[in-house]
Formats: sequence, structure tokens, C-alpha cells
Amino acid sequence: MSQFIVIVLFIIGLLLIIKGGDYFVDSAVWFAEALNVPKFIIGATIVSFATTLPELLVSLFAALAGKNVMAAGNAIGSVTANLGLIMGISLVCIPAVVKRREFAFKGILMALCCALLWLFSRNGNLGFWESVIMLLLFAVFMTENTLAAKNNISSSGKNEVDKKDLWKNIFFFVVGITGIVAGSQLLVDNGSEIARMFGISEGIISVTIIAIGTSLPELVTTITAISKKQSSLSVGNIIGANIIDLSVILPLCSLVSKGGVPVEVQTYAVDIPVCLGIILMAVIPPLLFRKLFRSQGILMLLSYIVYIAFVCVTL
Repeated sequence: MSQFIVIVLFIIGLLLIIKGGDYFVDSAVWFAEALNVPKFIIGATIVSFATTLPELLVSLFAALAGKNVMAAGNAIGSVTANLGLIMGISLVCIPAVVKRREFAFKGILMALCCALLWLFSRNGNLGFWESVIMLLLFAVFMTENTLAAKNNISSSGKNEVDKKDLWKNIFFFVVGITGIVAGSQLLVDNGSEIARMFGISEGIISVTIIAIGTSLPELVTTITAISKKQSSLSVGNIIGANIIDLSVILPLCSLVSKGGVPVEVQTYAVDIPVCLGIILMAVIPPLLFRKLFRSQGILMLLSYIVYIAFVCVTL
């Protein structure tokens, strides 16, 4: 493929994710307001499912084909990028006040999922019963979200929704996430090709462009939400996407593959502890002070940069 076509495809991918993010966030905000459900909960459920669906499908197809060696590392890397890079950027731009009752349960559950994954993978494999336990945690997560949404609707009432507006926003929601996913793929594929043109090694490409590429839907949603001053939607999306990554993607891969999901030494000894550390940086301050701080975002971002630099050096 010529350099010109690679650059054109890269630019098309960039345009797709920008416009797709615009449609996606606008429609998600509309759903939150129309249903009288907090934007944090919409971000943690509907938006998170949409942004993690491509990763879930890719991981499942890889597991069915017996290519699940890198599944654990990729899932953990995605969670670390979501928090250290994406939430870090979000907090540096817009520190947020959070409602403890909305944030506390989900934040603690995210930390618990990561800690259990670390415990379960100590033997180098995520097996059947460990996967069942992780999926049960996801069921708890969905039950809590459903009850919280019902309580909010019953206390503040449900708005009348025009059917024409409903279908229009469903259409834009689907178009938006499709644009983000397609654009992300074009960006990752052609960004990797451009990096190779400049002589950048495959190892560095894999832990930067490809690793961040799996989190591009969350990144695009976050940047768009920041521009529209919808920080609670952004934080909810990141927390929800991480819980899905930890409690659904790996366990499902384990259940559909024979012998579970292998967990490499690098993942158990370095990646998961770093991921858990950044999760605690994200969760503890809002539990204590009911606020997400700019300084907290800077610390998370610096931690992620140090981690990526370490991985690049040790490759």
C-alpha cells in the first residue's frame, strides 16, 4: 500500500472518530435526560457496553480460534490505559465532583475485580470456576445499576418521550459508535504502518499504538464528553468499561476456550499490580473527598507514562 493511501486512510479514520464521538455522546446525553437516569449510570452501562463491544467480540473470536495467549495482557492493558491515560486526561481538563452513592459501589467493585483477577491468575491460568465468580460480579454490577436507575426514575418521574426523537437518537447512537469503531481500526492499522515507515520497532508499536488503540472508543467518548462538559458521563463510561473488561471479557474467553486463559508472568508480576495501583489512585480520593482532583489526574497520567516507558525498555 502506498504512503499516500496510508495517510489518507489515517485521516479518514480520524474524521470518523471525531464525528462519530459527537453523535455518540449527544445521543447518550439525550437518553439520560429523556429517561431521567443519571449520566454516570448511562455512561457506566449503555455507553460502556457500546465502547467495549468490539474488544469483546475480537477477544471471543480469538478464544474460539485458540488464540487467547495475549487475552489477559490485552484486557489488563486496556484497563490501565482507560484509567491512567484517558481518565487522567479527563481529570486534568475537568476535575469532577461525584455523588458517592453513584461512584462508591462501582469504584470498589472495579478494584475488587482486579484484585481477584490477580489472585486467580497466580497459577498462570484463569480457569472455569474463577471465571464463573468474575461473571457473578458482573451480574451484581448490572443489578445495582438497574436498581439505581429504577429508584431515580421512581423518585423524579419519567419524562414523556417522542417516538420520532427516540428513533432518531437510537440511529445516531448506532452511527456514532460505528464511526468510532471503524475510525479507530483505520487509525490503529494505518498509524502502525506510518510508525513502521519511520523505523519504529514492532515492540514499541504494540505497547503504544495498538494498546492505546483498544481504548480509542473510550478516549474519543471522553474527549467529546469533556468538550460538551459532560464529565460524569465520561467517568461512568471509563469505570463501566473497566468492569466489563475485567469481569466479562476474560471470563467469557476462558469459558469458550479449552483449558482457560493463560496469564503470562509479565501480566501477573507487572501489568496487574500496576493496573490495581492506578485503580486505587482513581477510587480512593472520591471515596474520601467526594471529588476527582486535577492533581489526581496528573499522578495517574504520570504513572501510566512511567509504566509504558518501563515496558518499552524491558521489551
